[in-house]
Parts: sequence; C-alpha cells; structure tokens
Amino acid sequence: MVQLFDDERLDFLVADESLQIIQSPTAFSFSLDAVLLSHFAYVPIKKGSILDLCSGNGAIPLLLSRRTQAKITGVEIQDRIIDMAKRSVECNDLTNQINMIHGDLKEMQPYLGQSNFDVVTCNPPYFKTPSRTEYNQNDYLTIARHEVYCTLEDVVKACKLHVRPGGKVAMVHRPGRLVDIITTFRAYKLEPKRIQLVYPKKGKEANMLLVEGIRDGKADLTILPPLYIYQEDGTYTAEAKEIIYG
Repeated sequence: MVQLFDDERLDFLVADESLQIIQSPTAFSFSLDAVLLSHFAYVPIKKGSILDLCSGNGAIPLLLSRRTQAKITGVEIQDRIIDMAKRSVECNDLTNQINMIHGDLKEMQPYLGQSNFDVVTCNPPYFKTPSRTEYNQNDYLTIARHEVYCTLEDVVKACKLHVRPGGKVAMVHRPGRLVDIITTFRAYKLEPKRIQLVYPKKGKEANMLLVEGIRDGKADLTILPPLYIYQEDGTYTAEAKEIIYG
C-alpha cells in the first residue's frame, strides 16, 4: 500500500485505471501539457533510453512507460515532489524501468554522462520572472512555472548535453516563446523538425506549443495540423479524447 503524506491523494493517471499517481493540490499535480507531450514525443518501442527533465511528480515517465520498454530516467529539483514521483513509480511496480533522480538539470553530467540518451523530453517552467512580485504565493508552483532555478537556455543546453547525436528532444511550452525556442535550439545544434500548436478550441489563440528537434539534424521543419482540445459545447474533440483517454 502506497504511503501518502499531508494533503496528498492517489489518482488514476489514465482512463483504464492501469496507472496511479500521487498528487498534491499544494505541491504538484500534473496537467494536460504533460499528457500532450508524452503523446507527441517519439519513443523507441523496445530498446533505448529516455531522459525526462523537470519531471515534477513523474507523470511523463509514467505515461511514456505505456508506449515503450526503454529505460526512463526522470530529473526533478524539488525534494518533496521527487519523493512523490518515486513513490508513484513504486506504486506502479515500475522501478525496473523508471529511475527518478533528485537534482538540478544543470548539474547532471556527473550522474548521467554525456550523449547517452536516445530521447530527451521536458516540460520546463514557462514564464520568465523579472521580479519577485510576479512569483506565485506557493513556492512549489513558483519553481514549477517560473524560471527561478533554470532558464530556457539552461534547459536546452541540458537537452543537448544528454541526447545522443541524431537523438530527439521534445518539449512542451508556450507559443509566445516560439522564437526563443527555435533560436536557442539552433544555438545548441538541435534542429527543429516538428511543431504543433495546441488550441483550447477553434477561434481561440493557441495556448500550448509542442516542438521536437534532432541533435545535429538537417534543416527541414514540419508544421503539424493544429490540435483543438474542446468543441464548441465544451466537450473534448475526438482527437483530444483519443490522446487523453487512449
């Protein structure tokens, strides 16, 4: 039986109730961006190794485990949240496949080496934070959402460091950072290859961006069809329903 602390709860991660995840309203709960990234990212089916940076409570490694038999490593800087992730991995009997590491993505080379992963995924902090007045009152959410401990460049640099030549990097972010993302990817020789914009519904502005790059790849960018999450009546679109519920 999994042990829960404080305001933690045990939720089903997927519709068929085959995976569970520990969540906390005050510390961390995964959101749709993690689900979309885990579906968007290329993963080897049987062999290989995957690294997930800014792992939070482990939602992306857990979701990826349904698509691949590859070994998955997750890195998260917040100690309480990585503890939640580790207990979720244990709860799902996935300790042989998923290894969660407590640490700073800027300092992982001694532990993870260099160019050792076929795929790197990341759901990083989205927002620049010019001043403390813009922080969330909740420190956990501040660190998860704002560039307090790592910038976009820090994240991209870590992705380049750990992905092998020809390997893929997949990230979810905000459309407003698209130019920053492409510029930084190219500065670190990660060539953008696929981009998909995610919209709440038709007629609304995009509010999420999925991007994949290949280390040392040749220039050839594919813009995928837009992904709409909700229909006019507020129910999920068929495509979103398939991604979310399988």
